[in-house]
Amino acid sequence: MKQDGTKISMVTAYDYTTASIVESAGIDMILVGDSLGMTMMGYEDTLPVTMDDMIHHTRCVTRGAKNTFVVGDMPFLSYQASVEEAVHNAGRFMKEGRAQAVKLEGGARVCPQIKAITEASIPVCAHLGLTPQSVNAFGGFKVQGKNEKTARQLIEDARAIEAAGAFMVVLECVPARLAALISENLSIPTIGIGAGSGCDGQVLVCQDLLGMTPGGFKPKFVRRFAELGEAMKNAFRSYDEEVKSGAFPAQEHTFRIDDALMDTLEKTYKNRRE
Repeated sequence: MKQDGTKISMVTAYDYTTASIVESAGIDMILVGDSLGMTMMGYEDTLPVTMDDMIHHTRCVTRGAKNTFVVGDMPFLSYQASVEEAVHNAGRFMKEGRAQAVKLEGGARVCPQIKAITEASIPVCAHLGLTPQSVNAFGGFKVQGKNEKTARQLIEDARAIEAAGAFMVVLECVPARLAALISENLSIPTIGIGAGSGCDGQVLVCQDLLGMTPGGFKPKFVRRFAELGEAMKNAFRSYDEEVKSGAFPAQEHTFRIDDALMDTLEKTYKNRRE
Protein backbone atom coordinates (compact mmCIF):
# COMPACT_ATOMS: atom_id res chain seq x y z
CA MET A 1 0.00 0.00 0.00
CA LYS A 2 2.89 2.38 0.72
CA GLN A 3 4.46 1.58 -2.62
CA ASP A 4 1.14 2.15 -4.37
CA GLY A 5 0.46 5.38 -2.50
CA THR A 6 -2.66 3.91 -0.91
CA LYS A 7 -3.34 5.24 2.58
CA ILE A 8 -3.67 2.73 5.43
CA SER A 9 -6.55 2.96 7.90
CA MET A 10 -6.10 1.75 11.47
CA VAL A 11 -8.23 2.08 14.59
CA THR A 12 -8.07 0.74 18.10
CA ALA A 13 -10.48 -1.88 19.34
CA TYR A 14 -10.60 -3.72 22.65
CA ASP A 15 -13.55 -6.13 22.47
CA TYR A 16 -15.26 -8.70 20.27
CA THR A 17 -18.26 -6.59 19.25
CA THR A 18 -16.28 -3.51 18.24
CA ALA A 19 -13.70 -5.59 16.38
CA SER A 20 -16.46 -7.31 14.40
CA ILE A 21 -17.93 -3.95 13.37
CA VAL A 22 -14.51 -2.53 12.49
CA GLU A 23 -13.79 -5.52 10.25
CA SER A 24 -17.15 -5.25 8.52
CA ALA A 25 -16.41 -1.58 7.80
CA GLY A 26 -13.27 -2.54 5.88
CA ILE A 27 -10.65 -0.93 8.14
CA ASP A 28 -7.19 -2.21 7.20
CA MET A 29 -5.67 -2.78 10.64
CA ILE A 30 -6.70 -2.94 14.30
CA LEU A 31 -4.50 -1.88 17.18
CA VAL A 32 -5.32 -3.34 20.56
CA GLY A 33 -3.73 -0.36 22.27
CA ASP A 34 -2.63 -0.09 25.87
CA SER A 35 -4.88 2.97 25.72
CA LEU A 36 -7.45 0.46 26.98
CA GLY A 37 -6.09 1.38 30.40
CA MET A 38 -7.94 4.67 30.04
CA THR A 39 -10.77 3.83 27.65
CA MET A 40 -11.79 0.47 29.14
CA MET A 41 -10.33 0.35 32.65
CA GLY A 42 -10.59 3.94 33.86
CA TYR A 43 -6.91 4.58 34.65
CA GLU A 44 -5.41 8.05 34.25
CA ASP A 45 -2.70 6.77 31.90
CA THR A 46 -1.42 3.56 30.31
CA LEU A 47 1.21 2.68 32.92
CA PRO A 48 -0.84 0.30 35.14
CA VAL A 49 -1.83 -1.94 32.22
CA THR A 50 -0.47 -5.49 32.51
CA MET A 51 0.37 -8.20 30.00
CA ASP A 52 -2.61 -10.21 31.23
CA ASP A 53 -4.87 -7.20 30.55
CA MET A 54 -3.50 -6.91 27.03
CA ILE A 55 -3.72 -10.63 26.26
CA HIS A 56 -7.33 -10.75 27.47
CA HIS A 57 -8.46 -7.87 25.25
CA THR A 58 -6.37 -8.98 22.27
CA ARG A 59 -7.95 -12.43 22.43
CA CYS A 60 -11.41 -10.81 22.39
CA VAL A 61 -10.51 -8.69 19.36
CA THR A 62 -9.01 -11.51 17.31
CA ARG A 63 -12.17 -13.57 17.86
CA GLY A 64 -14.21 -10.73 16.36
CA ALA A 65 -11.84 -9.78 13.52
CA LYS A 66 -10.59 -13.01 11.99
CA ASN A 67 -9.63 -11.45 8.65
CA THR A 68 -8.10 -8.15 9.80
CA PHE A 69 -4.44 -7.58 10.69
CA VAL A 70 -4.33 -7.14 14.48
CA VAL A 71 -1.44 -5.52 16.35
CA GLY A 72 -1.07 -6.05 20.11
CA ASP A 73 0.42 -3.21 22.13
CA MET A 74 3.18 -4.28 24.52
CA PRO A 75 2.49 -2.57 27.88
CA PHE A 76 4.87 -0.72 30.18
CA LEU A 77 7.72 -2.90 31.51
CA SER A 78 6.81 -5.85 29.28
CA TYR A 79 9.88 -5.30 27.08
CA GLN A 80 12.12 -2.67 28.66
CA ALA A 81 13.79 -4.84 31.31
CA SER A 82 15.50 -7.34 29.00
CA VAL A 83 15.59 -8.67 25.46
CA GLU A 84 14.61 -12.13 26.69
CA GLU A 85 11.52 -10.84 28.49
CA ALA A 86 10.57 -8.81 25.43
CA VAL A 87 10.67 -11.89 23.19
CA HIS A 88 8.71 -13.95 25.72
CA ASN A 89 5.96 -11.37 26.09
CA ALA A 90 5.78 -10.76 22.34
CA GLY A 91 5.33 -14.49 21.93
CA ARG A 92 2.38 -14.41 24.32
CA PHE A 93 0.59 -12.00 21.98
CA MET A 94 0.98 -14.53 19.15
CA LYS A 95 0.32 -17.70 21.13
CA GLU A 96 -2.39 -16.55 23.53
CA GLY A 97 -3.76 -13.37 21.96
CA ARG A 98 -3.61 -14.64 18.36
CA ALA A 99 -2.35 -11.26 17.13
CA GLN A 100 -0.37 -10.88 13.91
CA ALA A 101 2.16 -8.36 15.26
CA VAL A 102 3.21 -6.44 18.36
CA LYS A 103 3.90 -2.75 18.93
CA LEU A 104 6.47 -1.27 21.29
CA GLU A 105 7.55 2.27 22.05
CA GLY A 106 10.98 3.81 21.62
CA GLY A 107 13.74 4.37 19.10
CA ALA A 108 17.38 3.26 19.09
CA ARG A 109 17.25 2.15 22.71
CA VAL A 110 14.77 -0.64 21.92
CA CYS A 111 16.41 -1.79 18.69
CA PRO A 112 17.91 -4.87 20.41
CA GLN A 113 14.38 -5.89 21.41
CA ILE A 114 13.01 -5.21 17.93
CA LYS A 115 15.78 -7.26 16.33
CA ALA A 116 15.33 -10.20 18.71
CA ILE A 117 11.54 -10.23 18.40
CA THR A 118 11.65 -10.13 14.60
CA GLU A 119 14.27 -12.89 14.60
CA ALA A 120 11.71 -14.93 16.54
CA SER A 121 9.40 -14.50 13.50
CA ILE A 122 7.16 -11.96 15.22
CA PRO A 123 6.47 -8.76 13.22
CA VAL A 124 7.14 -5.54 15.16
CA CYS A 125 5.52 -2.13 14.78
CA ALA A 126 7.56 0.65 16.38
CA HIS A 127 6.24 3.84 17.97
CA LEU A 128 8.05 7.21 17.94
CA GLY A 129 7.26 10.78 18.96
CA LEU A 130 4.97 11.11 21.93
CA THR A 131 5.24 7.67 23.50
CA PRO A 132 2.63 7.56 26.31
CA GLN A 133 4.59 5.06 28.41
CA SER A 134 7.31 7.72 28.70
CA VAL A 135 4.92 10.54 29.61
CA ASN A 136 6.65 11.16 32.95
CA ALA A 137 10.04 11.50 31.27
CA PHE A 138 8.54 13.92 28.73
CA GLY A 139 6.93 16.02 31.44
CA GLY A 140 3.44 15.48 30.07
CA PHE A 141 1.67 14.91 26.77
CA LYS A 142 3.62 17.22 24.48
CA VAL A 143 4.40 17.45 20.76
CA GLN A 144 7.82 15.92 20.03
CA GLY A 145 10.52 16.95 17.53
CA LYS A 146 9.92 20.70 17.53
CA ASN A 147 13.61 21.73 17.76
CA GLU A 148 16.57 20.67 15.65
CA LYS A 149 18.04 18.25 18.17
CA THR A 150 14.84 16.33 18.83
CA ALA A 151 13.79 16.44 15.16
CA ARG A 152 17.10 14.91 14.08
CA GLN A 153 16.77 12.32 16.84
CA LEU A 154 13.37 11.26 15.55
CA ILE A 155 14.74 10.86 12.02
CA GLU A 156 17.69 8.80 13.26
CA ASP A 157 15.46 6.71 15.52
CA ALA A 158 13.14 6.00 12.58
CA ARG A 159 16.07 4.81 10.48
CA ALA A 160 17.36 2.70 13.36
CA ILE A 161 14.09 0.89 14.02
CA GLU A 162 13.70 0.15 10.30
CA ALA A 163 17.22 -1.30 10.21
CA ALA A 164 16.41 -3.38 13.30
CA GLY A 165 13.53 -5.01 11.44
CA ALA A 166 10.36 -3.08 12.29
CA PHE A 167 7.77 -3.44 9.52
CA MET A 168 5.86 -0.24 10.42
CA VAL A 169 6.10 2.74 12.76
CA VAL A 170 3.49 4.87 14.52
CA LEU A 171 4.36 8.59 14.67
CA GLU A 172 2.44 10.32 17.46
CA CYS A 173 2.24 14.09 18.01
CA VAL A 174 5.00 14.93 15.55
CA PRO A 175 4.92 18.15 13.45
CA ALA A 176 3.33 17.40 10.08
CA ARG A 177 6.27 18.40 7.87
CA LEU A 178 8.72 16.41 9.99
CA ALA A 179 6.45 13.34 9.89
CA ALA A 180 6.20 13.66 6.09
CA LEU A 181 10.01 13.83 5.82
CA ILE A 182 10.39 10.74 8.00
CA SER A 183 7.82 8.93 5.84
CA GLU A 184 9.75 9.81 2.69
CA ASN A 185 12.98 8.50 4.21
CA LEU A 186 11.61 5.09 5.17
CA SER A 187 10.66 2.11 3.05
CA ILE A 188 8.30 0.91 5.82
CA PRO A 189 4.87 2.52 6.35
CA THR A 190 4.32 5.30 8.87
CA ILE A 191 1.01 5.50 10.71
CA GLY A 192 0.24 8.96 12.05
CA ILE A 193 -1.75 10.09 15.04
CA GLY A 194 -1.42 13.84 15.37
CA ALA A 195 1.29 13.74 12.71
CA GLY A 196 -0.42 15.10 9.61
CA SER A 197 -1.53 13.64 6.29
CA GLY A 198 1.99 13.05 5.01
CA CYS A 199 2.12 9.73 6.83
CA ASP A 200 1.30 6.53 4.98
CA GLY A 201 -1.74 5.91 7.17
CA GLN A 202 -3.64 7.07 10.22
CA VAL A 203 -4.74 5.59 13.53
CA LEU A 204 -7.27 6.89 16.04
CA VAL A 205 -8.65 5.59 19.31
CA CYS A 206 -12.13 4.30 18.48
CA GLN A 207 -13.77 6.08 21.44
CA ASP A 208 -12.29 9.37 20.25
CA LEU A 209 -13.49 9.09 16.66
CA LEU A 210 -16.92 7.86 17.79
CA GLY A 211 -17.43 10.68 20.29
CA MET A 212 -17.52 8.35 23.28
CA THR A 213 -14.75 9.86 25.39
CA PRO A 214 -15.93 10.50 28.99
CA GLY A 215 -15.99 14.16 29.92
CA GLY A 216 -15.87 15.26 26.29
CA PHE A 217 -12.04 15.24 26.15
CA LYS A 218 -10.90 15.83 22.56
CA PRO A 219 -7.21 16.09 21.58
CA LYS A 220 -6.41 18.56 18.80
CA PHE A 221 -5.62 15.79 16.34
CA VAL A 222 -8.97 14.00 16.80
CA ARG A 223 -11.91 14.36 14.46
CA ARG A 224 -15.16 12.93 15.76
CA PHE A 225 -16.82 11.01 12.95
CA ALA A 226 -19.90 10.40 15.10
CA GLU A 227 -21.39 11.40 18.47
CA LEU A 228 -22.22 7.94 19.72
CA GLY A 229 -21.67 8.90 23.33
CA GLU A 230 -24.61 11.30 23.21
CA ALA A 231 -26.71 8.81 21.25
CA MET A 232 -25.98 6.10 23.84
CA LYS A 233 -26.86 8.42 26.71
CA ASN A 234 -30.17 9.30 25.07
CA ALA A 235 -30.92 5.62 24.48
CA PHE A 236 -30.24 4.74 28.13
CA ARG A 237 -32.46 7.62 29.27
CA SER A 238 -35.29 6.46 27.02
CA TYR A 239 -34.93 2.91 28.32
CA ASP A 240 -35.02 4.13 31.92
CA GLU A 241 -38.14 6.21 31.27
CA GLU A 242 -40.02 3.40 29.50
CA VAL A 243 -39.17 0.84 32.17
CA LYS A 244 -40.47 3.16 34.89
CA SER A 245 -43.60 4.11 32.93
CA GLY A 246 -44.38 0.50 32.02
CA ALA A 247 -44.13 1.20 28.28
CA PHE A 248 -41.36 -1.40 28.00
CA PRO A 249 -41.65 -4.29 27.59
CA ALA A 250 -44.70 -3.99 25.31
CA GLN A 251 -46.82 -6.90 24.05
CA GLU A 252 -44.53 -7.49 21.07
CA HIS A 253 -41.59 -8.10 23.42
CA THR A 254 -43.29 -10.95 25.34
CA PHE A 255 -43.95 -14.67 24.80
CA ARG A 256 -47.36 -16.37 24.82
CA ILE A 257 -48.61 -19.40 26.69
CA ASP A 258 -51.80 -21.40 26.17
CA ASP A 259 -54.68 -19.44 27.72
CA ALA A 260 -56.44 -22.55 29.04
CA LEU A 261 -53.30 -23.67 30.82
CA MET A 262 -52.90 -20.26 32.38
CA ASP A 263 -56.52 -20.24 33.52
CA THR A 264 -55.87 -23.50 35.36
CA LEU A 265 -52.59 -22.29 36.87
CA GLU A 266 -54.06 -18.98 38.00
CA LYS A 267 -57.08 -20.68 39.55
CA THR A 268 -54.85 -23.10 41.49
CA TYR A 269 -52.26 -20.67 42.72
CA LYS A 270 -54.66 -17.78 43.29
CA ASN A 271 -56.54 -19.99 45.77
CA ARG A 272 -53.30 -20.84 47.55
CA ARG A 273 -52.45 -17.18 47.98
CA GLU A 274 -55.86 -16.54 49.49
